[in-house]
Amino acid sequence: MPRLDTFFLPPESWEPPFRLPGDEAKHLSKVLRLGPGARVRCFDGRGREGLFEVEAVKGGVTLKLLSEREAPASASRCWLALGWNKSSRRGWLIEKAVELGAAGILFWEAARTQGAMPSQPKETWQAQLVAGAKQCGNPWLPEIEMVPGGAAGLAARAAGFNRRWLLWESPELRRGLTREDLAAQGDSIFVLGPEGGLTQAEADLFTGAGFEAVTLGPRPLRWETAALMCLGLAWWAASEDGGGETGGGDNTAAWR
Repeated sequence: MPRLDTFFLPPESWEPPFRLPGDEAKHLSKVLRLGPGARVRCFDGRGREGLFEVEAVKGGVTLKLLSEREAPASASRCWLALGWNKSSRRGWLIEKAVELGAAGILFWEAARTQGAMPSQPKETWQAQLVAGAKQCGNPWLPEIEMVPGGAAGLAARAAGFNRRWLLWESPELRRGLTREDLAAQGDSIFVLGPEGGLTQAEADLFTGAGFEAVTLGPRPLRWETAALMCLGLAWWAASEDGGGETGGGDNTAAWR
């Protein structure tokens, strides 16, 4: 059976009558030209997904729920805290974060941040999250937050995480990440600076607040490369451990 077309149905719309929101409805009816009787998969970004039948497309797309299920959240959740910069790869990174099962992304304004950080997540980021989730079949969308207050604000926001890692470029640093570090249950957060890196004062603030400084290797990595490596290592550790929802794969077999 071919893979079902997938659409994002927000949590607040997950009740009868089931109506796809604007862009999703347009994609179903105008781009894919699906009509009444077609079966589709919908997800709400919070682990819920369902098999639906299209009821009508004129005057808005309405759906009939045939079955639904809840995908369990991973026992080991990974967050990124990214120093804000002008990176042209931000949208690409957001999509990849969905594919690699990130639980959330915190943007923060570092001393060497380039450009002003917005106070709220941009609307286009939600579309990029949804696009990534559709591509890989992940029923979970990462949360995105803008954290004010510089390094001190981020340290306060991250105080409740089980494990807090500071990615630091100090040549004296030898401590790397192990599979045991990454596979441990609970929420972990990886703090990365902007393209210009962290200042010594910022690094001292984070380590003084209980973050453990670690290295990803012998050479400096670009902002998006380091972020993806953290997520990739966490993905590998969770996969090796055999636990949690990884968010990938084709779920077609369940919708027969």
